[in-house]
Amino acid sequence: MTLEAQELSRSCENYSKMAEELAQELMAFLPKEGCVFVAGLGNRAVTPDALGPRVASKVLVTRHLKNALTEEELAALPELRSVCVLAGGVLGETGMESAELMHAVCKQVRPCAVVAIDALACAELSRLGTTIQMCDSGISPGSGVANHRRELSKKTLGVPVIALGVPTVVDLHTAVQCIYGRRVPPQRPNMMVTPRDVDRLIDHAGDLLACALNMALHPGMTFAQAEGL
Repeated sequence: MTLEAQELSRSCENYSKMAEELAQELMAFLPKEGCVFVAGLGNRAVTPDALGPRVASKVLVTRHLKNALTEEELAALPELRSVCVLAGGVLGETGMESAELMHAVCKQVRPCAVVAIDALACAELSRLGTTIQMCDSGISPGSGVANHRRELSKKTLGVPVIALGVPTVVDLHTAVQCIYGRRVPPQRPNMMVTPRDVDRLIDHAGDLLACALNMALHPGMTFAQAEGL
């Protein structure tokens, strides 16, 4: 599923409606009960790839509350679902594949589903920073920039994997073709490019996705509460 917008910005007049619509669409992908494992994929030190860690840092984690709070305190928070979060970095930082880390977490936590957030590469320039994409077939991190990592899916992790992301890069050949209407010879050098205000895009898109994800995970949460996290 792809949701389109003119811009993903807090200053947009429809920001709250965008977050609420995204939350409703995400709820349709999530199991009704059980712990949800949110994985922020990407490298927080590389701005175009920092969407996953940005979202993960703003997701409300609640799995630990069962042991941290009394029964009376838990009864006052019936709308909070069990959620755990990991932003484990990339292979070059940790020496471990994201799939290895997530498989270990799933084996220990046994979530009902995984939500994997990652920055995407787009095949159309018009989609750069203006769309939110989600699917329930999993994701292959790095595949959009020819840096294939192990697949994250129900087949590899044993639970449904909902992938969520925003296109933050596009290859130069595609950009030239969209702007000038002509193909670049395949033998010419190619590279990935990103908008010059990508830091703003990551901040705003990350906040929007986190806001919607918190509302989807905790149906009793209002937009104002989710935005304040």
